[in-house]
Amino acid sequence: MGPIIEEHVSIPLGPIILEGDQNIPDGAACIVVFAHGSGSSRHSPRNRYVAQQLQDRGFATLLFDLLTPEEENIDAVTAHLRFDIELLATRLVAATDWLLQQPATEKFRIGYFGASTGAAAALIAAARRPEAVMTVVSRGGRPDLAKDSLANVKASTLLIVGGMDTPVIEMNKWALDRLNVQKEMRIVPGATHLFQEPGKLEEVAAIAGEWFAGNLGSLR
Repeated sequence: MGPIIEEHVSIPLGPIILEGDQNIPDGAACIVVFAHGSGSSRHSPRNRYVAQQLQDRGFATLLFDLLTPEEENIDAVTAHLRFDIELLATRLVAATDWLLQQPATEKFRIGYFGASTGAAAALIAAARRPEAVMTVVSRGGRPDLAKDSLANVKASTLLIVGGMDTPVIEMNKWALDRLNVQKEMRIVPGATHLFQEPGKLEEVAAIAGEWFAGNLGSLR
């Protein structure tokens, strides 16, 4: 594999700017956009680990902040913006549109990797950009919060849940039943919500990598 182009990007959205980190391996033709979850950011060590594993497979990745620094400060106190799924989905759509306007990525096939509440935002955004977004992977996600949008999702969808994350398993089963696409739910035995147990995040990265390889088409 050739060199990876690493770039800090600024995504304009009306009066605000969303900051991101984009990595494009030489010859890549697909990009995975990360939608982080509750109280997290583009610096999430779990998402950055998964992104690194995907880059090693030849996928481009984009990790970006769904909230501005000012909004993050407010959310740290109120914790309400992280559950504003409509706001998060709107910003994910904006980032997707931005990618499709950039010379380096305008022809890339797009997948989403959503965690926690970011998974709901990813599914809503996928429903709004059916021609651009080919697949969605959720890690410990709350796809149930996408509600009525689930029936409109056209992208193939993989839900990954920890085997010890019992309440979230049920929420994912509820959402899975309402998706009318190629879909699958994978339970990682012995894992809790954040997949902090030894080797569990590696399992998530491997499962996600195989899914993206099969659902985004040829990498190059």
